[in-house]
Amino acid sequence: MGTPEFAVSSLDALVEAGCHIVGVVTAPDKPAGRGMKLTASAVKQYAVSKGLTVLQPEKLRAPEFLEQLRSLQADIQVVVAFRMLPEVVWNMPPMGTINVHGSLLPQYRGAAPINWAVINGEKETGVTTFKLQHAIDTGNILLRATLPIGENDTAGEIHDRMKVLGANVLVQTIKELAAGTLTEIDQSGLAAEDAASIKHAPKIFTETCTIDWNKSTDAIHNLIRGLSPYPGAFTHLDGKILKIFQSRKETTTPAVPPGTVETDGKTFLRFATADGHIQVLELQLEGKKRMPVSEFLKGWRRE
Repeated sequence: MGTPEFAVSSLDALVEAGCHIVGVVTAPDKPAGRGMKLTASAVKQYAVSKGLTVLQPEKLRAPEFLEQLRSLQADIQVVVAFRMLPEVVWNMPPMGTINVHGSLLPQYRGAAPINWAVINGEKETGVTTFKLQHAIDTGNILLRATLPIGENDTAGEIHDRMKVLGANVLVQTIKELAAGTLTEIDQSGLAAEDAASIKHAPKIFTETCTIDWNKSTDAIHNLIRGLSPYPGAFTHLDGKILKIFQSRKETTTPAVPPGTVETDGKTFLRFATADGHIQVLELQLEGKKRMPVSEFLKGWRRE
């Protein structure tokens, strides 16, 4: 069960490992692109290319869907980047339903674990496979694997490395579950031990993406990395929205108020922060395409 490209890596890894995939559940086709043509999800496109049975329910509680799902007689269900499942679905197979989550649970439970790990300046994240139960991201842990986060890594770069790691951990999890060699770990004990330091990963909203130049250079650099390439951290320039996708930290003491723009008109554009500057390396001004700062400065004149 999955929809975006992130989930394709896991499905492909299961297919390549020789697992018997009895069915693939994904989102209904949606209008996309300029012509708003009905477009299949990345998972459906992959599944069709492999001749796998595909189900695309509008509603997960719909009797006809539940009947189709039961008829597949799956031993286990795997969820990667899908939607919330009702108990009647996750409790259906005899070996339960497992999820691949983009963090080291119980840390960063929620919808945007990769983004928040980078925004918070973490040096490490990882993936966790776990059994689904009632409360979100709280089921018994099966396996975990770590992934380092570099000082300038973006959420997009971590995402691309994590989908490969997650696929490998998933295959290992399935093999060990089938062999009966896996010991489940109750998350509640871990969460109780780390209660004071548990961080969450809620949905990203517009206010999350707004850059506050009164904050530290580190905090702003991390926000930009954590929201790149999507949805993008933004500020305003000439009364227009300016998204920043890549930045560099400068620790020089600013002689101007936070948020002040400085440029030589050719090679650099930077904003003053509370304790330094943020050099903009890649950006997109409202109504324009994304580009390196040098290309942007060729056509930009300060108003």
